[in-house]
Amino acid sequence: MTLPHSPGNAGEAHASQAVQVHRLEHRREEEQKEQRQHSLKMGSSVRRRTYRSSEEEQQFSSEDYALAAALALTASSELSWEAKLRCQTTTVELEERGQKRVGFGNDLERMEMAFLRTQRLLRQRRDWKALRQRTEEKVREAKELIELCSGRGPWFWIPLRSHAVWEHTTVLLTCTVQGSPPFQVTWYKNDIQIDPRLFPAGKYRITNNYGLLTLEIRRCMVEDSATYTVMVKNAYGQASSFAKVLIRSYVGKDAGFDSEIFKRSMFGPSVEFTSVLKPIFAREKEPFSLTCLFSDDVLEAEQRIQWFRDGRLLRSSTRRQIFYSDRQASMKVSCAYKEDEGFYTVRVSSPFGPQEQSAYVFIRDAAAENPGVPGSPLNVQCLNVHRDCLILTWVPPSDTRGSIITGYSIELCQGDSEEWVPCHKAPGGTCRCPIQGLTEGQSYRFRVRAISKAGSSLPSKASEAVVMGDHDAVQRKTEIPYDLGSKITISKNDFEDAVTIPSAPTNVHASEIRETYAVLSWEEPHPRGRAPLTYCLEKSIIGSGTWEAISSETPIKSPRFALLDLEKGKSYVFRVRALNQYGMSDPSEPSEPIALKGKPATLPPPAQVQAFRDTQTSVSLTWEPVEAGTELLGYYIYAREAGTPEWQTVNNKPILDTKFTIPGLRTGKEYEFCIRSVSEAGVGESSSVTQPVRVKQALATPSAPYDFALLSCGKNEMVIGWKPPKRRGGGKILGYFVDQRDSEESDWHPVNHQPIPSRVCKVTNLHEGHFYEFRARAVNWAGIGELSAPSSLFECKEWTMPEPGPPYDVRVSEVHATSLMLQWEPPLYIGTGPVTGYRVSFQEKGSEEWKPVTPDATSGTHLRVSDLQPGKQYMFRVQAMNSAGLGQPSVPTDLVLLEDKPDAHEIEVGVDKEGHIYLAFEAPEAPDFPEFQWSKDYVGPPDPQRVEVEDDINKSKVILKEPDLQDLGIYSVVVTDADEDTSASHTLTEEELNKLKKLSHEIRNPVIKLISGWNVDILEQGEVRLWLEVEKLSPAAELHLIFNEKEIFSSPNRKINFVREKGLVEVIIQQLSEDDKGSYTAQLQDGKAKNQITLTLVDDDFDKLLRKADATRRDWKRKQGPYFQEPLKWKVTEDCQVILTCKVTNTKKETRFQWLFQKKEASSGQYNPQTGAGLLGIESPWMLSSLSWAGLVLSRQPR
Repeated sequence: MTLPHSPGNAGEAHASQAVQVHRLEHRREEEQKEQRQHSLKMGSSVRRRTYRSSEEEQQFSSEDYALAAALALTASSELSWEAKLRCQTTTVELEERGQKRVGFGNDLERMEMAFLRTQRLLRQRRDWKALRQRTEEKVREAKELIELCSGRGPWFWIPLRSHAVWEHTTVLLTCTVQGSPPFQVTWYKNDIQIDPRLFPAGKYRITNNYGLLTLEIRRCMVEDSATYTVMVKNAYGQASSFAKVLIRSYVGKDAGFDSEIFKRSMFGPSVEFTSVLKPIFAREKEPFSLTCLFSDDVLEAEQRIQWFRDGRLLRSSTRRQIFYSDRQASMKVSCAYKEDEGFYTVRVSSPFGPQEQSAYVFIRDAAAENPGVPGSPLNVQCLNVHRDCLILTWVPPSDTRGSIITGYSIELCQGDSEEWVPCHKAPGGTCRCPIQGLTEGQSYRFRVRAISKAGSSLPSKASEAVVMGDHDAVQRKTEIPYDLGSKITISKNDFEDAVTIPSAPTNVHASEIRETYAVLSWEEPHPRGRAPLTYCLEKSIIGSGTWEAISSETPIKSPRFALLDLEKGKSYVFRVRALNQYGMSDPSEPSEPIALKGKPATLPPPAQVQAFRDTQTSVSLTWEPVEAGTELLGYYIYAREAGTPEWQTVNNKPILDTKFTIPGLRTGKEYEFCIRSVSEAGVGESSSVTQPVRVKQALATPSAPYDFALLSCGKNEMVIGWKPPKRRGGGKILGYFVDQRDSEESDWHPVNHQPIPSRVCKVTNLHEGHFYEFRARAVNWAGIGELSAPSSLFECKEWTMPEPGPPYDVRVSEVHATSLMLQWEPPLYIGTGPVTGYRVSFQEKGSEEWKPVTPDATSGTHLRVSDLQPGKQYMFRVQAMNSAGLGQPSVPTDLVLLEDKPDAHEIEVGVDKEGHIYLAFEAPEAPDFPEFQWSKDYVGPPDPQRVEVEDDINKSKVILKEPDLQDLGIYSVVVTDADEDTSASHTLTEEELNKLKKLSHEIRNPVIKLISGWNVDILEQGEVRLWLEVEKLSPAAELHLIFNEKEIFSSPNRKINFVREKGLVEVIIQQLSEDDKGSYTAQLQDGKAKNQITLTLVDDDFDKLLRKADATRRDWKRKQGPYFQEPLKWKVTEDCQVILTCKVTNTKKETRFQWLFQKKEASSGQYNPQTGAGLLGIESPWMLSSLSWAGLVLSRQPR
């Protein structure tokens, strides 16, 4: 082949001659090598690649021509003739040169090996000799060094270094000096020798630790700015080193390099968080927002604030807006989907590194259209997108609402039409489905609904839009760079002009096999031609020997096809033909046998699921990962309160990590948890349920104590106090370890070897006039906490001042929006006289002025401070006074924010089931085994002879033994060792006590409530019913019925009914007689409750009742046969005719009605059996005066 080149190239003849010369030399060299190999009779194996000479004919493909053309263009860009010749020569050499490797197996080979062995031995001997020489040289140098150091002047190995610090801090100047013999050290400040005895105790500390010289300057002031020099001297000489110390004052913070203007110009504004992101619980299809506050305006720092979800950077979009205003940054999502669930982080860069705040956002399922339908799927994605098909995947929902998912409905939308059309249904055991018959060049979006027996779920969030196209076309193109950034793109299709009918496809195989479908894939034919291709598929059942064409609704344009109509249990082979406008190719080679798989199994649950306490409202979960590779989509977590059957979904988006913190739980409640694995086969079985865990603060070591104070001082002893740790670690503080150090010494010494339970410690065996500092550590069940900072220096000098010492342990409790309670302990040192009162002062945040709370002194050791401004922060301190005046002030309290806590607990006052009056306080957020300190009128605990205290896990109760006026007063309670103020108080008044005593009496002596007293009714047959009604009674209630001081029971004439669930007592007397005269008493008892109701039936009351009962009985008997409802009546008409009428009832078919006159039947009488009316007309009215008429009814005889 002839390489293409530019037609005007100079030196073309020279290039071809050089190529020929190179070829001849190369052939001659190869022939000589072959002759040499035959002459030596080689015994080793020969491996050689064949090569072609220049005379042999060479066949080149279309790709070779394209590559050669590109190389020619690249070569033509070089300017020199030598470069072009070198390129052509290299090309020919690569084409014709082979590769050979020959091993020698004759005498020459053995000789060469012996020579190499001898050479190696000589080299080793030479190395041993050189090593010995180096060792002797090092020994000689070490001897010289020892002799030199035994007598040498001092010199600085590490000199002093200058420092610039803020005032009230400590500076440590260090340097390292070597010299022999030992040297003398002297320190200077501005050329004036430093003598620690001439300065305040502890101001300077000088040490020499084997040549490490240190000068410690404590509590630096501006006056300590100077040049410090250290001079070292021995018999052989002297040396010095100096350093400058600059003490900066906070007053000059607004100028120079410390100014805010300089920092903003160099690093931007310093923005810090002033709020904490909290977990968000949103609902699907509803908005949610995250907001954080900063210490400065964020508009200038907008470019440095970033939002992340699960580590992925977020930007504003149509659904998500990120905006900044003043001192806050917010992110708002207008319509939430489950895909928005995750761990959100806001990050802001600063000169001291990035600062972050994080919170988890939970997205609950939207309200179902029909009860019981499952939640919507999520994370719908399009994979393996081709010209007319793709694979759709999604994640199953976490909450099925009690109904099993039987399938999924898939909907598609073309372009931006927003018209969703059902396109496919997938079975419930898989979350993966092929979609075929799509149009090339068209964009699609998809969404999925979960289907169960209860109905269809809401649709999932739509997938990202995908455009159907030939994504394999990129692989058929080759890009060749040349000429500094230019490139040539060559396609295989450009060299297939001569191809008309394509060849057969190759590599027909199943790329994916599932329960309901298999995806058949193949490679395009090569050569394929430039005409567009479609494909025809054929299948054959193993053993049938026949091929059947597979029909498709649309032409198959992609080299893959989903087979949806295969039968389970049968094996198939497939082959493919390529088809274009010129014709059809031969069939491909048959594929390997393909058969559908069984139903995919869900993944097993994770093991070792453990729940741990985290905070007051959260629990941490950890578990072992499930080994499932890429099949695992994550985990769903479920929670429930201990003792309840219903599980609640924690997350609706699978978690990929093996640990998770569940927020939003109720403090003090116990919860159980389980986890399920999620895969495309669905949600797996539940893991084993964790042990119930109570939601409380996790145990940790406490933080450091702080604010040490000197409470009293003697000649050789001190009493010190301190504040408790701000963070107690969720457990009781068991005690403190205290260390002390003399300012003239460098070592700390322990004061106690066993924990001190109180925050007051007496330190003895001190030296009078010395200065001491102290530090401490708190201890709880988790261990020893952080070490506190050293206290101020306290001089051990006996107090003789007349004024009292400082009060201590000033405590703040019962904080509300405008008031709080202060309590303190009296001073240990009272001066020359007893303490006569206390003055309480307060200081508002930002102010330096202390103002008295009350104009007069307070006599007690407690004070309720009122009329404060809500939302403000205050500090308080207390001073004791005696006849000599005001004493030292106490250590101020920490800043207290005045506000009403919405979840603050109050003291509950009531009466228990036993009738005891109690005051109870519950604190679910209290640490483990909390201590409830009750006090009465803030002077001490209640009298144990009058009250009894019962403590539960998080609850304490004070029970009044014999309540009376002595128990009136203020009852307060404080939970010790709690990180936050947990306290309350209640004032028990006389009016309230009387109400409680009345209720207690009713509980201790309960009475069954009477709804209706004794009632007397006469029944239809003449029975007498005595009954009463009380409140509903328990099944264990008892009834004793007393008649004339004798208990009676049911008998044939007297029936007694006791219906407990209705509270009904009933006595039915069949026939009242004189024997039933007397008093009836019902004695009821239900547990402790009792009642007694009496009915007296004597004298006229009984006689009237007896007569009425007898009359009712006779009337009833009369009404057992036919009887006259209306008696016989007569009237005279205008024509002097007399009409007799009556009306009978309770008749039957066989009843006869007769009119009788003079005991003889009158035939002119009339009777209507339907209405029972009888009528008789008399023409001679004179007969009425002397004759009697009667109507007679003949029927069944009455009893």
